[in-house]
Amino acid sequence: MRRLACILTVVTWCMCAMSQTHYEGMISIGGKAGATLSRTQFNPSVPQSFLPGMMFGGSFRYIEERHFGLILELNVEQRGWKELYEDTDFHYQRKFTYIQLPLLTHIYFGNERMKGFFNAGPEIGYMIAHSATANFDYANFADLEGFPTANRHNEQLNLDINSKFDYGISAGLGLEVGVKPRHSITLEGRFYYGLRDVFSNHKKDPFSGSSGMSLMITLGYNYQIK
Repeated sequence: MRRLACILTVVTWCMCAMSQTHYEGMISIGGKAGATLSRTQFNPSVPQSFLPGMMFGGSFRYIEERHFGLILELNVEQRGWKELYEDTDFHYQRKFTYIQLPLLTHIYFGNERMKGFFNAGPEIGYMIAHSATANFDYANFADLEGFPTANRHNEQLNLDINSKFDYGISAGLGLEVGVKPRHSITLEGRFYYGLRDVFSNHKKDPFSGSSGMSLMITLGYNYQIK
């Protein structure tokens, strides 16, 4: 995955250089908002389900005449995980809020009225907030009657954040519809795969991996300024 992130970065910057040399491009600015479903990839694994959240942000897009372009975004996204306690009434979820900066290769096809597109590239992020929500005292879970402790890890309930910095790769598919000259609406589904662990991953720590992943569905608006 790290090699893929490097390749996507190189391709993105090469396309940017080509655009500055050979073609006259189109510049658009826009905004978007949507919903997310996220998990944290623990190693050893933790029983969990997808955590719903939200995201919103803005974008700067440079498009080439020959179906290629570059997108730079600045987003706010919620990620985390929701513990899965089967056959019990216990509930716990932990949510992280990130500022993201994706740099994406934009490949599109179609006409001015309707276009399909594929976005892919690296992104970096920084955690600006985090919270935990539960219907029990997760600081003293060992004393709770009926709390599942056998054959599962529970250290993650109280672990301190080790790294607020995050990086990974994103890829998505979408549809863009022109509503009138210079104005368009986009619908995109995107997947993010994190490469940075949230919690400490030394040999003495309970987890050797704790990176994030998320699915995003967003609705956006673009205005062509050039």
